[in-house]
Amino acid sequence: MTQWEKLRQLPAVYRQQLHELYDRDALPMDVRHYLSAWIEKQEWQRAARDHDLAMVLFQVLLENLDIQHSRFVQEESFLLQHNIRRYKQNFQRYLDDPCGLASTILWFLEKEKEILQSADLAEQVQFLCVEQEAMEMDSQQDMERKMAGLRNEVQCMEHTMICLEEQQDEFDFKFQTHKMEGNTLSDLNKLLDRAEELIDLLVKKELVEWQRRQQKACIGAPDNVCLDHLEKWFTCMAVCLFQVREFLSKLDELVGKVSYDNDPIKAQKPALQRRADTLLKDLLKSSFVVETQPSMPQGKGSLVLRTNVQFSVKTRLLVKFVEQNHIMKVNVSVDRYRRFNVLGTKSKALNMAESQSGGMVADFRHLVSDHVFRNSLNLVDESLNFIIFYIYPFIQSCHLNYSIQASSLPVVIISNSSQQQSAWASVLWFNMLSLDTKDVKFFANCPAATWPQFGEVLSWQFLSATKRGLNDDQLEMIALRLFGKQRDYDNCKVAWSKFSKENSPDTFWVWFDGILVMVKTYLEQLWRDGLIMGFVSKGKEKSLLKKKQRGTFLLRFSESVIGGITFSWVEYDMIGEPSIKTVQPFTKVDLNQIPFHEIIRNFQILESDNIPENPLLYLYPNTPKDEAFGKYYSDKTGDNSPYIKYIKTKLMFVSKE
Repeated sequence: MTQWEKLRQLPAVYRQQLHELYDRDALPMDVRHYLSAWIEKQEWQRAARDHDLAMVLFQVLLENLDIQHSRFVQEESFLLQHNIRRYKQNFQRYLDDPCGLASTILWFLEKEKEILQSADLAEQVQFLCVEQEAMEMDSQQDMERKMAGLRNEVQCMEHTMICLEEQQDEFDFKFQTHKMEGNTLSDLNKLLDRAEELIDLLVKKELVEWQRRQQKACIGAPDNVCLDHLEKWFTCMAVCLFQVREFLSKLDELVGKVSYDNDPIKAQKPALQRRADTLLKDLLKSSFVVETQPSMPQGKGSLVLRTNVQFSVKTRLLVKFVEQNHIMKVNVSVDRYRRFNVLGTKSKALNMAESQSGGMVADFRHLVSDHVFRNSLNLVDESLNFIIFYIYPFIQSCHLNYSIQASSLPVVIISNSSQQQSAWASVLWFNMLSLDTKDVKFFANCPAATWPQFGEVLSWQFLSATKRGLNDDQLEMIALRLFGKQRDYDNCKVAWSKFSKENSPDTFWVWFDGILVMVKTYLEQLWRDGLIMGFVSKGKEKSLLKKKQRGTFLLRFSESVIGGITFSWVEYDMIGEPSIKTVQPFTKVDLNQIPFHEIIRNFQILESDNIPENPLLYLYPNTPKDEAFGKYYSDKTGDNSPYIKYIKTKLMFVSKE
């Protein structure tokens, strides 16, 4: 059975991991499916190092796609024909780097093996009861095993309590069972030791790691912030501790029936009760989290709120009380600095109806932030605020009449849309660098970011906005802009002032965000398809183009015009010397009038005798222009032409030599 067939037969949870793995453009799942047998037989690891072998496999891959396309033509599968043709076009980008394609496919195959190994490991744990020492588990499977061990210990204790209750009914209980009483209390202590160890692991490791993933996800990282595993573990811990409390209550009943001098139950039970209650309280107080951070419907991202504009936020209790008969309400407050007010429905009941996974959530969808209270020393974009959520009383029926609360990540409150850009810069900087989510004075002594940190966050901005991040070459150009020519940028650092304050208003962030907005608004598909080189310096541009044939061009973002894009092409003079021509950058004013692909298609330059010519022939490195951009062309010809009764006109850009 092929690896692909094994993956398709896995349980739904692992098939979901497979879908998430292939939720990208690098290797479409359709290609993996239809060419599965051929893909798995090739030596991709050797091809990743051997250019000649990689080129052979690249050509065979394209031929297989052609064969598959022909099959779909015979089957009249129009949509599948379209998809296969598009996939083949996308693979053309590997023409100059077939080893890169081999590395990509090898990476996917290795990730598939990890999914299979994870499934096999889970199956061994469930059905074969393999000893802990013989297994190498990942974090989730290790936690599952520990939870199962705790449940077993609780069940053993339940059996012990039943035995103790039965024996106490006998007349000579105080003589025959005094040793068992001591053992029972000792076992309870060990059980609480185990519970304390797991709570520490849950709260200080698993929950902290999730909170950090959520921080990064808020600024564009493709991190998994699903709470299902944490909810399962928190609920398991709570159920076990509630059972321990029942055991302790049973001990009270037993002492009420028969007791004697130096009864160990009377002496030790109060301390056990306090310890169990403290552990449960610590667990429950950590189980209340903000699942979805505050965000506006039309905002740039979460954690930036505008006054008098509705925003939403969702909280979740990670302990599921399926049978609880007490309505628990979540209330909204603001941080103690009182920089703003929250208006709207500020109290909602925890319920399972609003959660797809059946969790206990309170989903606030219509909150509004009131005007900002701040002194003259505080800048809006550096003023951090919190929204607090609390539940009180918790569960009266269980005598848990204390409050628990959760806090949002720091939000920035703005009063005007012009502040949105600088506010988002603050959100990026804080969540990139701060591990203390309650640090309201973060910007008073703001740390610098290392280039690897900073470059990754910049890539996330494009990835979240357009589903395509920045590659190493593009990041290198940005590093060159920030630090100048360096042998190694890993040790370089970016200060907050250089990112968002220096040379205001034309800061680095204003320049970068202007490009991002332009790409998202006008160029998303071109960017996603890899047609825009984008971040490339003039020096790099010259070295790339001067080696290419006449009319080869590339698309890059302007280094001086905010939100501008231009194209440069190579020409040769009479003696064969290359020269690089660059057109004035196009901005949103231009792109609002004519789509960029139409500008490229119809652009003309007037030479000395006023003869118009389109100098753009090949998109770097060597793709014919119409092949690269043809699928975006919008006008129709022939009988379908909307201009059949009129002389056809079109807008175009024309430059002089």
